[in-house]
Amino acid sequence: MRSIPPSLLITLLMTCPLAQAEEPVPPAAPTAPATITTEALEQRLARSEQLRSEQEANSAAQLQRLRQENQRLRAQLRESQAQPRLLSVEQTWFSLGAALCLFSVLLGALLRGRRRTSREWIN
Repeated sequence: MRSIPPSLLITLLMTCPLAQAEEPVPPAAPTAPATITTEALEQRLARSEQLRSEQEANSAAQLQRLRQENQRLRAQLRESQAQPRLLSVEQTWFSLGAALCLFSVLLGALLRGRRRTSREWIN
């Protein structure tokens, strides 16, 4: 196998980016005529003003909805803060456990019935 001289490799490496360059794009033809009449400009101005006023109305309506929602949420927050909790979370779990123990003792007593058995050791 024949080796390629380093000078040829360097030359090839330097010309590769030039071979991959993009072709120039021809300039696009203008879509609008060069001479625009004042009537066309006035119509475009009127349309843009109408769009701007519609957008302002939409943003004003959205701002009003957000303000109403904020007021509703503030009222809910005040209402929830006005009612103090009777028990904290830990106290709630403790009272549930105590109620379960009491229920178990009562259920056991009811299921035992009125059986009279000798609980003493026979001597």
